[in-house]
Amino acid sequence: MNNILVTKEVTKRFGSYTALNKVSLEIPKNSIYGLLGPNGAGKTTLIRIINQITHPDQGLVLFDSEPLRPEHVTMIGYLPEERGLYKSMKVGEQALYLAQLKGLQKAEAKKRLKYWFDRLDIGDWWGKKIQELSKGMAQKIQFIVTVLHAPKLLIFDEPFSGFDPINANLIKDEILKLKEKGTSIIFSTHRMESVEELCEHIALLHRSEKILDGKLSDIKKAYKNNKFQVGMHSSNGHIDLEGIKAKFELSSIVQDPSENHLSFTVQLPTNDSGALLNYLSEKGNIHNFQEKIPSANEIFIQTVQSKSTHE
Repeated sequence: MNNILVTKEVTKRFGSYTALNKVSLEIPKNSIYGLLGPNGAGKTTLIRIINQITHPDQGLVLFDSEPLRPEHVTMIGYLPEERGLYKSMKVGEQALYLAQLKGLQKAEAKKRLKYWFDRLDIGDWWGKKIQELSKGMAQKIQFIVTVLHAPKLLIFDEPFSGFDPINANLIKDEILKLKEKGTSIIFSTHRMESVEELCEHIALLHRSEKILDGKLSDIKKAYKNNKFQVGMHSSNGHIDLEGIKAKFELSSIVQDPSENHLSFTVQLPTNDSGALLNYLSEKGNIHNFQEKIPSANEIFIQTVQSKSTHE
C-alpha cells in the first residue's frame, strides 16, 4: 500500500461538540501533506488522534496498512505548535533525555545529537539552559528532538513559528531533505506560502469536516477561473484601453504613458484565450500573456467562504 496513514470516517466528540465528523484521508508515503483549515476546524484533534493522545469515538486509523497501535508512537515524530521543553534544564541534558524516551540508547542518542547540533551550527548551546535561549533557538532544539529517532511519519504543527526568515528557510530545507530520504510528513500551518513551497497534497478541514483534498497541482487546475494577466505596449504611444474594456472584463489596470506600457487582468466567460490573443494583437504588441493560476491562499479563502455561505 502506498499510504503511510489512512483515516476512515474518523469522528470525535467532546460532549455535545463535534470536533471531527467522518473525516477520511489518505496520506501518501514519502510526501509532504498539508493539513489546512481555519482555527477550530479540527486539525489539532486529528493530530492528537494520530499521536494517540486521544482516541476517536468512531472510525478507523491505519498506520502503514495496520490498525493504529500504541507501539506505532515510536514511528511518529510530533512537533506541536505549543512547545514543551523544560526551561530550567540544560539543552544537551534535555535533548538526551527526550531522545532516550523515543527509544534510543544513550550512545546512539549522543551520536545523532552531535550530528544535528553540528548540522544546525548550535554545538555551543549544549550547556545552556532552555530559558537562556530565544524562541527561535528553542524551536531548533524542539525540531531536533522531533526528528532525532528517524520516524516514518513526522507531524509538524506551525514549524516556522518563532523563526526569522533565514532560520525558517534553514528548517524548510531540512524538512525537504527528510522527505527526500523517504520520510512522510504531515504539515499543518496557516502560512499558505509555505504550503505552496512544500506540499504536494493537501486536505482542507472546516467546522469538523473535510471539504477539499487531493494533489495540490490538480486542485489548482480545478480552481482555474479563466483569468489572464496581460502586458502590452505600443510603438505609436496609444493602446485602445476603452475599446478593450468595452469588450472584456478588466481589473488591476496599470498604465505607464512614459513607456507606452499597459498591464491588466482580464476575466473571460470561457477559456477562449485564442480569441483574446487575436483581438489584443490588433491593439498593440503583447509582451506578456499568462493564465493566472489561483494560489493556495485564494483556494483556501474561496472554499471556506463558499462552504460557510451554503451552511
